[in-house]
Amino acid sequence: MRIALRPWSGVPRALRWLLAASLLLQLGWQLARQAEPPQARPLPAPPPAAVARLASLGEPLAMSKAMLLYLQAFEDQPGVSLAWRELDYDRLAAWLETAQALDPRSQYALVAASAVYAGVADPRRARIMLAFVAASFAADPARRWPAMAQAVLAAKHQLRDLPLALTYARQLRLLATGPRVPPWVREMEAFILEDMDQLDSARLVIGGLIQSGQITDPHELAFLARRLDELAVQISAKKAHSTH
Repeated sequence: MRIALRPWSGVPRALRWLLAASLLLQLGWQLARQAEPPQARPLPAPPPAAVARLASLGEPLAMSKAMLLYLQAFEDQPGVSLAWRELDYDRLAAWLETAQALDPRSQYALVAASAVYAGVADPRRARIMLAFVAASFAADPARRWPAMAQAVLAAKHQLRDLPLALTYARQLRLLATGPRVPPWVREMEAFILEDMDQLDSARLVIGGLIQSGQITDPHELAFLARRLDELAVQISAKKAHSTH
């Protein structure tokens, strides 16, 4: 059976104009799509730890690493390279927290937070990372003190927030008391107190460290003893200056 085709001239003029307009609109839409710059996708919320653990099929450590690798790769999207300051740091901290919950013995999430993401040129975002480190440190001070020490340095030098650095350093002295924690970690509080011109407090901290027996290395003890003498001289000079 042959189908009789109507000639083009037989198509009503209005329908021909409508067809041409449709083709032009379709062509214009496609060109506009190609001209649009690539858009960065926002960082989604992480799955709850219980869901991630269930999805790991009994391999939570592998799931933890996969989540951290996903975060690293998220910065490079097709046609777009995201700066850290463009990431949602509340969600970033949630991803790190979930990854750490799946692999609590790993330092990966904490190192990423304290040594990488906290270096962002945005004080608010940096503080979110330091708060994550501080909260994690309290749960396992003997293992997580390196990230907390890094947080002290970031608070002092990057944020120039000595009270925050002192808070973190004090937590280090009080909680990081294991035999594998080097003495200088517990001494950070004293040196920050000196930076804050709280010489009497610094002297008390150093004296307390010596008397508590937490410092056993002879060189460390000699160093701290010299520091005590220097502090005594500084305090005397300061008092003498204030009386004149």
